[in-house]
Order: sequence, then structure tokens, then C-alpha cells
Amino acid sequence: MGCFPCFDSREEEELNPVQDHDDAKQSQPTVSPHISRLSSGVERLRSRSNGGSKREIPGVRDGLPAGQIAAQTFTFRELAAATKNFRPECFLGEGGFGRVYKGRLESTGQVVAVKQLDRNGLQGNREFLVEVLMLSLLHHSNLVSLIGYCADGDQRLLVYEFMALGSLEDHLHDLPPDKEPLDWNTRMKIAAGAAKGLEYLHDKANPPVIYRDFKSSNILLDEGFQPKLSDFGLAKLGPVGDKSHVSTRVMGTYGYCAPEYAMTGQLTVKSDVYSFGVVFLELITGRKAIDSTKPHGEQNLVAWARPLFNDRRKFSKLADPRLEGHYPMRGLYQALAVASMCIQEQAATRPLIGDVVTALSYLANQSYDPNSHGYKGLGDRDEKRNRDERGGRILKNEEGRGSGRRWELEGSEKEDSPRETARMLNRDLDRERAVAEAKMWGENWREKRRQSAQGSFDGSNGSSR
Repeated sequence: MGCFPCFDSREEEELNPVQDHDDAKQSQPTVSPHISRLSSGVERLRSRSNGGSKREIPGVRDGLPAGQIAAQTFTFRELAAATKNFRPECFLGEGGFGRVYKGRLESTGQVVAVKQLDRNGLQGNREFLVEVLMLSLLHHSNLVSLIGYCADGDQRLLVYEFMALGSLEDHLHDLPPDKEPLDWNTRMKIAAGAAKGLEYLHDKANPPVIYRDFKSSNILLDEGFQPKLSDFGLAKLGPVGDKSHVSTRVMGTYGYCAPEYAMTGQLTVKSDVYSFGVVFLELITGRKAIDSTKPHGEQNLVAWARPLFNDRRKFSKLADPRLEGHYPMRGLYQALAVASMCIQEQAATRPLIGDVVTALSYLANQSYDPNSHGYKGLGDRDEKRNRDERGGRILKNEEGRGSGRRWELEGSEKEDSPRETARMLNRDLDRERAVAEAKMWGENWREKRRQSAQGSFDGSNGSSR
């Protein structure tokens, strides 16, 4: 799947990140055919948990006994029967781990996805162990569910819930002529859901988990385009205590890796935020992170997009042509602002994923109606109330909260100042202002919903008197 070929996949122990470079001095443990080291992995997870405000990893907090993994064990015979002996008609796709097949468990009738380890592939026993541990201990609506695993002899298989709509990559790139592209509302919904999955890993799990392989092919889509993160073989426990980062070999996919991680091997949650920004740009533009078929200068998505951020008159060039103009201009500007924050070259200037979730939840809830060329519901009233005569102005935040500014971006682009846009979206964008703006979008949206609900309550009380 485009992983760096120059880096060995047999990296230091995934479940012991706080020892940094000391791992290289220790012998590499092997995994027995029946995952005999799962218990020690759980014990290490427990030993890394601290008593902070974050919620501990489920299972560890609840006193999961050593060696008890919340996933079923299957025999190879059971999974061979489920996939009709791995017949080609059951084949779904192939990744760094191996091949994925659709199957039906004979014991329950449940439809599942079965991933079979390629013994000559990019990932091995350690990644298999990490994925079993992570998905057994982490549970969220935006993470794919692990049903079970098989470790018969030298066979390594993982059994997941079946995701009917495939991956985000399948709906963004190389679409067949008869396949409809994703509309704007669906793209924002997918982005918000994927960000919530990352937020759970970064802010709710304790210790935090760095996903490390966030890309469009790893975002699976359930019915209704509900996004779920998959493939946790490269996931790593984040820094704890006074540690600012985790030092590790560079692993990931070219085009998605944060520059500081690729250069130094120093991994933080902000590395995931950068990768999210790349995927969000893919959603906005419809382009691949790396596309060798594009002209020189356009092959790297981030390198191509960054200069366009500095001139608002060119923002429409960043929208996917397959949308055919069916997107809100104001929403496009705000989405590009979020993407711009996430792909800052300096990790410290990127927002935390929680702030990204706040901004994207706002965008995802502003339903765009292509027939009226505007937002439905609260968005319409907000735009009518706040639209300036000249249109397209950036107005000061009337509430005066923080250092944020409120964007009023509908209207004529000709009177917008590219210099003002560059100041808002340039590469060295001030983090506090960017985060304040992201928070403000979400806070204003929540306040409007609260007032709307209060008004409905008062109205119903009045009518009952």
C-alpha cells in the first residue's frame, strides 16, 4: 500500500514506547502460534496507565485479567469454511498485511471480513499482535470492531465486522464511469466521523494511542457512510509522564507522514493530525495524496495545495471538479481553513484533534442544499443575519471570545483581499487564533441549537396555558 520500502517493518516493541531507543538493545520477542504473549502485552498496557484525567483504555480500567482478550478465537478450518476456502469471488482487496475476504461464520451466520496475513508481506507477527491488542481494548463507533482472530500454526488471520461500502479510497479515486462521486455533505460527515475516531485514540484512551497510518484506504465505510478507522498494526502508545514524544522507526505511507516524523522518527499525536489534514484535502479536492500521473508540481497534494491557500480567488480550484460546483462557498473556505491548520509544517502550530472535531462537527451539521445553493436550517438564518453589504468580508467576533474571528465568506470574491486571506491562512498561522476560530464555529453552532431548543420549549409551555 505504498509503505516506505527503506524501513524495516520489524521495529522496536510496539507496546513499550516509553523506553525510546533502549528497545533496540533488547532481544525481539517472538509470538507463539497461539498468541502466548498476549498476556504480557496486556500487563504492559496496564503498567503504562497513569492516574490522570484521561479515561484508561477499556479493559485495563475494568481489571481485565492477564491474557483475557475480548475477541473470539477461530480455527483456520472455521475461517476457511466461512470464506469458501478463500475463493476469488470472496476476495475484497489487499493491503500491507495481506488479503481480505468476505465470509459468513457458520456458527452465527454473521457476515464478516477476514484478513489473512501474507507471511512474505510488509507486516508480521508483531503487527498482528498489536492489532489484536489494540482493537480488543479500544471500542468506539468510529473504530472498526474486531470479532476475533486465528493463530493456528503459522496461520495468522483477523476477523472484523464487514463494512458494506468498502474504503474511502474506493469512493474518492479512480471511480468507474457509472459510480456517483460523494456529495459535499457526505464528505464532511466522513471527515467529522474519522476525526472523532482519532479524538478517541488521542484524548479518551489512556495511555493515548497514536494511529500512525491514517490514510483514505484505512477509513472503512459502513451503511450510511459511517466512517471507521481500521488497520491498527502500526499503532503505538503515545508519550506518558514528562515525555513529549515517542522515538520510533519511521513507518507509514508516503504522502501522509508528517515531515518532522519522517525526518527524525519523533512521533506525537500531532503526526496523526497532519495525516488527517492530508486525507481531508483528499476529500475536498478529490486528488490522491501522491499521484504520479499528474504534471510535475502537482504530484504531491500538499505541495500543490499550499500555494493556493494564499489567494482566496483560487480557492475554487481546490474543490473536486466532480462536485460540479455543488458545494457551499462559505463551507469550502472553512474546510480549507481546517485543512490548512492540520498540514502546518511545524507540529506545534497544528491544532489538537479535539479542536478539529469541534470545527468539523459544525460543518457536518450545516446541511448543504444544492438546489438552493446554500445551507439549510441554522446556516441560512445565520447567513441572512450576518451578511455584509459588500459580501465576503471577515468580521470581528462580536462575542469577543478569545482571539478568534468570524468568517462571513458568502458573496463576491472580487472585493476580498488576498493579503487578508494570506494573513489568515499562511503557513505560519498563529495556533491560538486558529484554534479559537475552530472552537468558535462549534460554540456558535451549539449556542444556536440551545436557543432554538429553548424557544421550542417556551412555545410549547405557552400553548399549554
